Amino acid sequence: MESRHNQVSRRSLLKSTLIAGGGALTGSSFLRAGTDHIYSAPARIRSESSRPQLPWGVQLGDFTPQGLTLWCATDRPSELHLELAEEASFRSPVCLAGSYALESQDFTARLNLRKLPRWEQIHYRVRFRDLNARGLLSEPLVGSFRPMPAEPTRIRFCFSGDTAGQGWGINTEFGGMKIYQAMLQRQPDFFVHCGDYIYADGPIQSEVTLDDGALWKNIVTESKSKVAESLSEFRGNYQYNLLDTNVRQFNASIPQLVQWDDHETLNNWYPQEILDDSRYTEKSLALLSARAKQAFLEYTPINPVFAAEQRIYRSFCYGSLLDIFMLDLRSYRGPNSPNRQEQRSEATDFMGPKQLEWIKQSLLESQATWKVISSDMPLGLIVNDGATDFENCANGDGPALGRELEIADLLQFIMEKDIKNVVWITADVHYAAAHYYDPNRAQFKNFKPFWEFVSGPLHAGTFGPNTLDNTFGPEVKWKGIPDDLKANRSPADGYQFFGEIEVNAANQAMIVRQFNIKGEEVFCMILNPER
Repeated sequence: MESRHNQVSRRSLLKSTLIAGGGALTGSSFLRAGTDHIYSAPARIRSESSRPQLPWGVQLGDFTPQGLTLWCATDRPSELHLELAEEASFRSPVCLAGSYALESQDFTARLNLRKLPRWEQIHYRVRFRDLNARGLLSEPLVGSFRPMPAEPTRIRFCFSGDTAGQGWGINTEFGGMKIYQAMLQRQPDFFVHCGDYIYADGPIQSEVTLDDGALWKNIVTESKSKVAESLSEFRGNYQYNLLDTNVRQFNASIPQLVQWDDHETLNNWYPQEILDDSRYTEKSLALLSARAKQAFLEYTPINPVFAAEQRIYRSFCYGSLLDIFMLDLRSYRGPNSPNRQEQRSEATDFMGPKQLEWIKQSLLESQATWKVISSDMPLGLIVNDGATDFENCANGDGPALGRELEIADLLQFIMEKDIKNVVWITADVHYAAAHYYDPNRAQFKNFKPFWEFVSGPLHAGTFGPNTLDNTFGPEVKWKGIPDDLKANRSPADGYQFFGEIEVNAANQAMIVRQFNIKGEEVFCMILNPER
């Protein structure tokens, strides 16, 4: 029998800092697929005598060998209670409490677990205690996840982006967002969502007619029936994705590292923009993006330390094998323009000076074999914004100009400091590809050659391929779609992708794979580290 001393030791194993936020939807409603009537969601019906409800499941995030963040939400002022156990029977659990779900943050709450126990599998049980009726406890949500050793000998993670875009919502007849189930079957250690976590600017219709005349039938919520402008509508876009069973199952056991791009607010936005769009009554992107960012930080499982700082760029260390650096190419950029400036200024900002200095210093200090930079946009693919402006740093063939000057500065720094084994991952363009950036092919030549792997969409329209810009010498080594693919292909066409990266201590090689919506491997290559 386990001694009382050992029981006490187990219970005191996780002396974590518990930081809570708040958030939820009151009076939520949704449109069932194939109907024209909006119904109240049963999970959101509130009765003062009922238990607190947990309608959006559990999310795990910002995972490292040391700790992670657990996210959950309810429907009223409540206190989050968490139990951790080595066994599914929850014998001798570690009990944690103290994070509050309050109306100011939509009744969302999170716990930052700074020190995870060294168990093979961690089982968890989440409840909320009603703050107005202290005797009322919610039904529990139970799940588990696999922690990581302090010095992993193998790391495997998935990456992709672009969820519920271009009118392709949750179709229960199709099986919902099935690619999340395909990723779950891979059992990665964690998942990197490279941005476009929602499509706040993309209303969902109840039915879409496919090319063959068949109907794609979406669940539609009130918040997804128009472009998001209010804080409540931005929150409702995150809640929409959490209606999907595949997404909730994935979130419950696979920790996520998340970043944002444009569609969390509006297509191709920049902070200084004033809208000329009849769909919007609010024209200031400064205000819209502030609401969007609050909803993003409330509804994604970001470490509360970063959430409090409202900082999306951050890094994660996985022992001597791997470091991951998450960029934010949206919050600090200058205006979209023809992007042909010859000198750097506020107008050419992409990361911005503070973030650029951070990524340089972080790469320089990294002791990991592999340094993976997760970018919310590819470097060498042209993404237009209107007839004359550019959304990305790429602005057409030629020398480094405009936003490219910032990227050139970073790439030259990596070369000058001889920082080895830097790999880029990204999404955004709604197809999968492998790009090799070669200074011998480039207009700007002061950099080490490197790989960039593009994946997505997870559940959105498929587009592409985009035109390459030769400034940094990219070459397409593989792409997952034909050149003549018709724009905005539905998930039913099968051109949905996620990437996977595996690194091993045995030979320190990196294996990069791409999978389609069925979980079928469609690409694989091995990168050997530079010594």
